Amino acid sequence: MKFQRKLIAPAFSHQSVKSMTPIFIQKAQQLCDRWDALVPNHFTLTDSYPFEPPPAYNVVAMEADMFKGVTIDVAQWISRASFDVIGLAGFDYKFQALDDESEQVYRAYRQMFDIADKGPRLRGVLELYFPIIRKLWPNEGTKVTNESLRIIDAAGRKLVAAKKASVMGESSKQESRQKDVLSLLIKANLSNDPSKQLSDKELLDQCSTFLLAGSDSVSLALSWCFHFLSLNPQVQNRLRDEIFSVASTVPSLVADDDLFIPITPDTKHFRESATPPPTYRSATHQSIYDFWNQIEAAPYLDAVARETLRLCSPVHSTIRVATADDQIPVSHPVVLQDGTVVEKGGSISIRKGSYIHIPIEGLNLSTDIWGSDAMEFK
Repeated sequence: MKFQRKLIAPAFSHQSVKSMTPIFIQKAQQLCDRWDALVPNHFTLTDSYPFEPPPAYNVVAMEADMFKGVTIDVAQWISRASFDVIGLAGFDYKFQALDDESEQVYRAYRQMFDIADKGPRLRGVLELYFPIIRKLWPNEGTKVTNESLRIIDAAGRKLVAAKKASVMGESSKQESRQKDVLSLLIKANLSNDPSKQLSDKELLDQCSTFLLAGSDSVSLALSWCFHFLSLNPQVQNRLRDEIFSVASTVPSLVADDDLFIPITPDTKHFRESATPPPTYRSATHQSIYDFWNQIEAAPYLDAVARETLRLCSPVHSTIRVATADDQIPVSHPVVLQDGTVVEKGGSISIRKGSYIHIPIEGLNLSTDIWGSDAMEFK
């Protein structure tokens, strides 16, 4: 509904998202620390040699012995980090998924994700048209989902009640110290026309949507991005250089040491052209916001992110329901189920209540739109 979108919009304004930057930085650093701890042997630091370094994949191959037996599930770890980020930024809730995976609400969401990862199959399609199937003949997946939703609902109700009490207890003249999405939603909700306010249940449903849609989509996008960068070392090096050059312009984010990576198991090494990742622990919030502003303006980072999302969109497709009879124009001839051909420039009639499937992945990989190299990361 329009009033719901209007109510939610302030929580996702540029300024609101920017205020969450310290959380993003903190969790990114914590993730790096956890990965660091998983790798027992670090690269040796020695003098550089005056020759061009080999491709990054050769470096990895020749140094494989140093990491034999060490496997890091990048996608799983990024998923844990994204849960922590959205928990803090969205609800000021600590899932602590990067520490361990024992928190009850996190485990409930994780179980639902595991079920969703198996795909809808035939039953899922039938449930879309006949939702009553879930109640009459619940399968194991339905039972697990229902129990997970019960846990999430109980925790969510307590959280919404506590947040509402906190927001209402603030003075109207004092600036709110609570910047999480839930607090902003509650504040906007309380100042809204009473007839258009969201109920506690609706607030909770909105937050659950943010968490479900946000955490998994972010982790999938970042995991694919890392994968593409590993396959394209020249892109990886150029992106690293851009990010570190941005960091070097913010004084409290600059690290002192240079980064060396060995190219063989013996004493020959080369020096990377980029500077090492900056250390954020001692950075001020202002320096982090300055860093955010420059990262936002980094053109190559933007291009890499957009190309990743084009090739591997976290959301493959979506479904919409027509709220009125309408006509969908076509850009090329389409053969309907009854054999009728709708020519280019014509339109397909749809009725109110019809499901419209939007193939995001199909559009992103269309050679008609992107050219013959649509399947390439470039």
